[in-house]
Amino acid sequence: MIIETPYKTGDTVSFKLSSGEELVARLDAESATSYTLKKPMCLIAQQQGLGLAPFMFGVNPEGKFILQAHAVSCVAKTEADIAKQYLATTSGIVPA
Repeated sequence: MIIETPYKTGDTVSFKLSSGEELVARLDAESATSYTLKKPMCLIAQQQGLGLAPFMFGVNPEGKFILQAHAVSCVAKTEADIAKQYLATTSGIVPA
């Protein structure tokens, strides 16, 4: 049996929103009512496979974003390949 490590502050975490969108972000803080995120990106389907796009276009992407817990259907640690793609997209660092 595989035991999955739960996510923690600083991890790349995926959120499934009540609206159906899937977000990938760095978790900065968590409370009973909200999640504070850094650099949230939407997971999108492209011809080449899954891609990432900015979650909000009209704001500074370097800011912190507060996501209300009631808008979240599910939260989990992001799968390794998507987490690597997220790191490359948000920082320019390409992990080995």
